[in-house]
Amino acid sequence: MDFTRITEEKIRKAYEEEKFENLPGFGKPLPKDPLSGVPEELRMAYHILQNAGFSPEEANLKKELMTIENLIKQSENELEKEGLEKKLSEKLLTYNRLLSKKRIKTNSAIFKNYREKIEKKLFD
Repeated sequence: MDFTRITEEKIRKAYEEEKFENLPGFGKPLPKDPLSGVPEELRMAYHILQNAGFSPEEANLKKELMTIENLIKQSENELEKEGLEKKLSEKLLTYNRLLSKKRIKTNSAIFKNYREKIEKKLFD
């Protein structure tokens, strides 16, 4: 049995009988692939990360958080530290909002420790 031939025959028959015309999006172009700007050799990795719930926005926010935390540690100017801590709080709120949309609880100490270990491996 040639499943490809059978499948194509069934699709052709359904098309001729106009069974596809009531489907949502019929006659409209396909949606743009969100990974179209990613180089071909990286698409599979991005696709796997995306399926695992990891987003580039999340990674960028985490990098910003880590940068701000490092600046706070290195800063000797109290006024500068206050500004950085305010910025850190805003970024943390954004990061937690992003995680809560994914229904990831951010208050768990176990989660934080696990997350920190993963981030250390990813970003160091």
